[in-house]
Amino acid sequence: MPPQPRSGTRKPPKDHTSDARLLTEAVTRLRRSLRASIRTDYPWETLPMAQVELLQVLAEHSPARISDLATRQHLAASTVSGLIGQMITAGLVTRDVDSADRRASVVVLTDAGRAQLTAWAQAHERRLGAALAALGAADRDTVRAALPALLRIAEHLDDTGD
Repeated sequence: MPPQPRSGTRKPPKDHTSDARLLTEAVTRLRRSLRASIRTDYPWETLPMAQVELLQVLAEHSPARISDLATRQHLAASTVSGLIGQMITAGLVTRDVDSADRRASVVVLTDAGRAQLTAWAQAHERRLGAALAALGAADRDTVRAALPALLRIAEHLDDTGD
């Protein structure tokens, strides 16, 4: 029988490792399910996830240099450059001269890129909305209550990842 905490002593800390493992599993399964279902339910959606993530960054930080995008996404500049080339061909972004340094170039999100990103987000919202609607009220309330903490986790990861 494990020792019981004595009166006035602190309880043993929660096992954050198992919480982290469960959260990792949940996030991984959600991403995989969304990726698979978006291609099935919305066959027009052909953007690779790496391009979607670059569009998301550009929606918040446009214009941006390729080196800044690479740093922000933790990718090699050559990888980002190749993705940007594909996105220029698709009309999702353009390359312009950096107004702060005319020798450098920046990537700018186009109206078509913004529209594609909006359509992508709306498709995911519809899929998640349907999944949430399929849950019972108690589960929906639990998910809703967890959202602020999940967003704080994301902010913490963003802060420590840069």
